[in-house]
Formats: sequence, structure tokens, C-alpha cells
Amino acid sequence: MTIFDEGRPGRKTSSHHPDDGDKTVTIPERFLRQSPIGLPEVSELQVMRHYSILSQSNYSVDTNFYPLGSCTMKYNPRACHTLAMLPGFLGRHPLASEARGQGVLRTLYELKEMLEEITGMPGISLAPLAGAHGEFAGVGMIRAYHRDRGDLERTEILVPNAAHGTNPATAALCGFTVREVATNDEGDVDLEALKAALGPKTAGLMLTNPSTLGVFERRVKEMADLVHEAGGLLYYDGANLNAIVGRVRPGDMGFDAIHLNVHKTFSTPHGGGGPGAGPVTVSERLLPYLPTPILERDESGYCYWRGRHDRPKSMGRLGGFTGNIGVLLRAYVYLRMVGRGGLRRLSDYATLNANYLMAKLEKAGYEVAFPGRRATHEFIITLAKEKAEYGVTALDVAKRLLDFGSYAPTIYFPMLVPECLLIEPTETETMEELDLFVEAMVTIREEMKHDVKRLHEAPHTLPLSRLDETRAARKPELVWNNKS
Repeated sequence: MTIFDEGRPGRKTSSHHPDDGDKTVTIPERFLRQSPIGLPEVSELQVMRHYSILSQSNYSVDTNFYPLGSCTMKYNPRACHTLAMLPGFLGRHPLASEARGQGVLRTLYELKEMLEEITGMPGISLAPLAGAHGEFAGVGMIRAYHRDRGDLERTEILVPNAAHGTNPATAALCGFTVREVATNDEGDVDLEALKAALGPKTAGLMLTNPSTLGVFERRVKEMADLVHEAGGLLYYDGANLNAIVGRVRPGDMGFDAIHLNVHKTFSTPHGGGGPGAGPVTVSERLLPYLPTPILERDESGYCYWRGRHDRPKSMGRLGGFTGNIGVLLRAYVYLRMVGRGGLRRLSDYATLNANYLMAKLEKAGYEVAFPGRRATHEFIITLAKEKAEYGVTALDVAKRLLDFGSYAPTIYFPMLVPECLLIEPTETETMEELDLFVEAMVTIREEMKHDVKRLHEAPHTLPLSRLDETRAARKPELVWNNKS
């Protein structure tokens, strides 16, 4: 039921209404509406109850296990949000002078130094406003680098066939032709396929390590050397940084640009389109091309922004003002809270939890996509055999998991693995919570054998049952119509 359906004509939200003869309205008559605006006519109590019930129907990290692969949907300390919203931070106008904002700028400069150390890079721009924005900045700098050198024949970006879907989209958006590189049966990029793809047209390689297949690219340094020898550069998609932060640095692997999803790894709840921030760190090669503004500090400790006029080779400005400061401040507080040792424990427990779950599910009879490999922060199981034997799909299992109070993992991605579930428990879940997930998966496996109809019709305990997703995509009802 929508909030429109709950109302009645003439019902008001507020108890105070101006008299019909109120003359304080100065809007000219010709601009006034001649018919009702069509808002729901409900009481204040109805509004409160309607939206409170909707919020209770949502799955969230605060209320449910959320093992969404490659998205790092983990619990974030409330202290980070509280401190980022201190009046001095929250009330500062983005057009205020640098002299009146040294506290904010000093904080951001310290964040800049920490992110450079974490990634092993000498320079950073805090300006990109989201992960995809940072990804665009990374490829945009690679383009600026080759253009500055007059190397205009480099028109191809290499992308593994297990990459995140945004990678080829970003490369195409930046004007490059995308060339796919195969992965082998063990989940690594096929080195012979990479060698065959490299050439005078290669501008760069886009990669995340660990990959979306949930394994670490074991020959990444060799791959970096091959790309550099061919005249290309390497871009690192920071989506899976949660698996290696504090332990391995992308700069040490040979990458030239990395975007960080600080909203995923460093304490901002994300999903539904935001909020986010995607700072980019770079190697020496790409320092001149960083997007502006760039935060710098003089010998006295005074912090200031440098714009395009100070950095003529910059790829340019990506947005208004100086980045998504609120998200960056949350990352700063998080990093200060956990410290260097805490970052290492973060990745340790993320990988430990993933390997624990993988071993438990394999013991329960599920097939691991890459059985000879250890999981990183996530892993893949495939239901190809279950589909053939019982007619059960990954979608059926995902829908049934909702009945057990767990959000579903990513399904059908990466597409290399048939009927796949990409599972990421994160470091914030307890063993008891992981065991409950295993119990649910064991129960679901029994239902495949004895009550498959229950899986096909799941979920059973939510406000809505199985929806016709094809119809919803092709004929969505986006506007409420009064059918009475």
C-alpha cells in the first residue's frame, strides 16, 4: 500500500491552517494553482507509521547479515559519523576562505598522507566524488599521459574478462577501445593471452587484485612489467582493497593509478547510489595529471588548494568544490581509530571469515568455483550441478536466504562462473553469525532434495513474495495513479 492509498480527502498533516482570508500570500493570482497539487492527504501519525514500517522492512547492515560480494557491506562505527558531523565540519561553507578552514584542511591533508601510505603511491587527489568517478579519473590520467607524450596511437585498454562491469564502460567513456583478456582455469589472468594482446596500441591495463573471482593475482608483478615494457600503464580498481589493506600495497605491485572506495573500506555505509568518495593515488608517472584541486601544505603547515592554473597538465576538474568532504572525514576518523595495526587486522579477519565460510560450505556439499585456491575477502560457489540435478538456480537460493534473515550474496556475477554466488562476509561478522548463514545454506540444500517447490516460491516471510522481475524491468509502474 502506498501512502496515497492510506489517505482520505480533506485530511491534513498539520493542526494549524491559515484562514482562507489570509492576505499574507503575495504570489500573483496568475501563478497560483487552480487545482490540488495531488499530495497524499494523511495525518502526521499516518506519515510517521507509514515510513517507520517501510524502514523496518528494509534489509540493512545494522539489522541483517549482508554478504554482498565485492561491495564490502560491513558495519561502520557510529563514532565516525558523529565526529564527521561536528559543527566545525558540518557548518563550514565550501566557499569559505582557506584561512578560515585550516582545521578541515589539516584533517584532509593528514588523510591524504595516510591514503598515500596505504596504497604505496606518492600523490593523491581527493576530488573524485564516487568510486566510478575515481575510476574515470584513473583512466583519464592514463589518457592525458599518452597525449602529453604525443603517443596518440595508444587507443586500447586491456580488461580481464572477470573485471567489474564498470571497467570496460569507463574505458569506452574515455574514448578507448576495450580489448578483453582471458583468465585461466585457476582464476588468474592468462599471461600468454596478455602478451598476445599487448602492443603499440596498448594504453593500459585495468585490474583489481584480488580479482572479482575472489583470488589473488599471483603473477601481478610480472604482468605489470609486461605492460610497462609495452609502453602502457596499470590502473587498479580499489573495490577489493578490503582484502589487502595494511598488508599489501598496489603501488608495490607496479600499478600507476588506483581509486579507493573509501565509502566501502573506510567507514561510510553505502548502497542505493551514495554517498561515496573515490580518491585517486598515482605513481610518479602520473603526478602531473592528477585532477584538481590538489591539497598541499607549505613549510609553516598552512594547507591550501592548488587549481588548474598551477597544474597545467592536470586532466582537469571533475566536480564542484573540493570533493565529498563528509565521506572523507569519516574515512579519516576510521583510520585514526584503527591505526596501522588495526588495518592489518581488518584484512586478516576479512580473509579469515571468507575462508571459514568457504570451507564450511564446501563441507556441506557446495561446489567452490576455484577449489585449489584460498579465498581472499570473498569467494564463489557455483550451483551448476544443483541446477542440472534439482532445477534449482542461484536466484532461488538467493530468494530463500531472505527468509533466514540474511541478505543474498551477489548472484550471476562474475558471468564466467555459471549459477554463481559471490559471497563476502567482511571482517565485522562473528563466528556465530557465519555459522547461522551456514545452517541456512545446509537447510536450503536439504530443501533442494525434498521440497524444491519451496525454493522456487521463496521468499515466504517478507512483505512481498517472488516478483515478476522481467515484467518489472520491461513494464515498471513508476507513477501512482488514483484508480478509485
